[in-house]
Amino acid sequence: MVQNKQTTSHMSIWWIAIGAAMWGLDGVFIVTLLKHVTSSQIVWLEHMLLLFFAAPVLVWKRHELKGLGLNLGDWFAILFIAWGGSALASILFTAGFTHGNPNVVLILQKVQPVFAVLLAARLLKERIVTAFWYLLMVVLIGAYLLTFGFHIPATGGTQLIGSLYALGAAALWGGSTVMGKRLAGKLSFTTIAALRFSIALPLLTIIILVQHPNWGTLGQALTLAPVWANLLFQTLVPSLVSLLMYYRGLDGVKASHATIAELAFPATGLLLNWLILHQTIDLGQWFGFAIIWLAVLHLSPLRNEPAMPEIPAAHPTDVAC
Repeated sequence: MVQNKQTTSHMSIWWIAIGAAMWGLDGVFIVTLLKHVTSSQIVWLEHMLLLFFAAPVLVWKRHELKGLGLNLGDWFAILFIAWGGSALASILFTAGFTHGNPNVVLILQKVQPVFAVLLAARLLKERIVTAFWYLLMVVLIGAYLLTFGFHIPATGGTQLIGSLYALGAAALWGGSTVMGKRLAGKLSFTTIAALRFSIALPLLTIIILVQHPNWGTLGQALTLAPVWANLLFQTLVPSLVSLLMYYRGLDGVKASHATIAELAFPATGLLLNWLILHQTIDLGQWFGFAIIWLAVLHLSPLRNEPAMPEIPAAHPTDVAC
């Protein structure tokens, strides 16, 4: 029996690692798409495609929605997940690739657990152990080094703007994880994901219209086979399949072990960005990466203590499940 449990845990680690490794494909494909369409248009087009998944699920599991009734807190959580985590966070994450180093945007997503713990304390009234505040300071130092290395930042530099976009996305995804915890047991993961995609789409449409897009240019881009192939791959693999694999494994492994497996995400992203985009980071930024990595690893055991209930870390394309 123990052996079967260990085997399940071992397989779960692989599910998480493979799913997280797929997230690392984001950078390469997003950078390529940005040559043809804007960051907002990329997210909007992806959600249009994801609607083909969301609509049947909402029809199939409509009985779950009836169970929510008029609970305003639960519906606010769903709205935050859809508008904050799916729409705005995805736009910020994608926009971050237009400023500075894509590797920095990828690695800064590892600070999501920090935002998740902070927001859980604020919104769910969960206690935070004292050691967390020391780790928070360490993470801030690591984020600074990862952004600027050992250099003094220039005011308004593109690297700073890209890092602020990345941190904004991480904060929204961390908050969406907390909101998802509120919905745990009330809605299935597939229902939450379907609501996320479908409710985010109207907001994304409004954002696109406000930006007065050049529909001719967008239409011309959509006539290119490589753009469609890129969009379909980006939607199905890093956004949907990887998400399902990740949560398939999360049920059978501790959060502290999951955090280690999630390091496949920045590792894959760094490798592909180096091989395909020829993007590297300097020595100071490697120090920042190491500091954030170690801080997050130490954060997981703290989150497993009774004083601070466990919150699984979100990832750049998912939230709240």
